[in-house]
Amino acid sequence: MIRYTLKCDHDHSFESWFQSADAFDKLQSAGMVACTACGSTKVSKSLMAPSVRTETATEKPALTAPATPQEEALTKLRKHVEANSEYVGMKFADEARKMHDGDTPERPIYGEAKPQDAIKLIEDGVPVLPLPFAPRKQTN
Repeated sequence: MIRYTLKCDHDHSFESWFQSADAFDKLQSAGMVACTACGSTKVSKSLMAPSVRTETATEKPALTAPATPQEEALTKLRKHVEANSEYVGMKFADEARKMHDGDTPERPIYGEAKPQDAIKLIEDGVPVLPLPFAPRKQTN
């Protein structure tokens, strides 16, 4: 996994995790990387500084760091999506296509899709966006 600091064409900065640099490039070229503030898909990588430990052997790190405004916004977004949408798991691409084609009633859903299935949805004009977080695995 790799974390990138990203910036949209409206100068919003945000971070997101990707499986690899190649995965980021593929998702970005498919228009699937969107700004968490405004939804723009005109996103580029920002300069990033490496994370460096500065504590000495006698200093003890804090148990938890305070949440950044971005982390708080992502937590709020996750709670909203989970409370107001149906989790459909790996059936996301099929369910989104059925709603787009009028074969099933429209409703808010979220889930997971293979990258090639998500790209096909976008190419076919199905209105979908990637979430800036991975869905929690649900067992029921």
